[in-house]
Amino acid sequence: MLTGGNRNDVTQLLPLLDKVPAVAGLVGRPRRRPDALLADRGYDHDKYRCLLWQRGIRPVIAERGQPHGSGLGTFRYVVERTISWLHGFRRLRIRWERRDDIHEAFLGLATCLITHRHVQRLVRTA
Repeated sequence: MLTGGNRNDVTQLLPLLDKVPAVAGLVGRPRRRPDALLADRGYDHDKYRCLLWQRGIRPVIAERGQPHGSGLGTFRYVVERTISWLHGFRRLRIRWERRDDIHEAFLGLATCLITHRHVQRLVRTA
């Protein structure tokens, strides 16, 4: 989901959760929401915790003023690493495109290239 620049991430939390697609898998109704939401201290607010509980999602949010012993760093590393890989493409580091569809197309191409590189690395080691 693309938003304008200099927007606070927490304002897009609920719209992002609403756009989560159904997950196919086990027999029965497809899942429409995650079991839990892992987030950093920027999302630490009772308002968002309550809204997540109302949707049946368990908030795992690091608390402000507490030491970093939450264990969220092991999960966040994956996200930060992936964003770093995307920033390896100069065109995505700074958004030059005015149109959202063009920017999303470049994001898709970068994702394909990153995936291709990892598959090639796996093939070489196997």
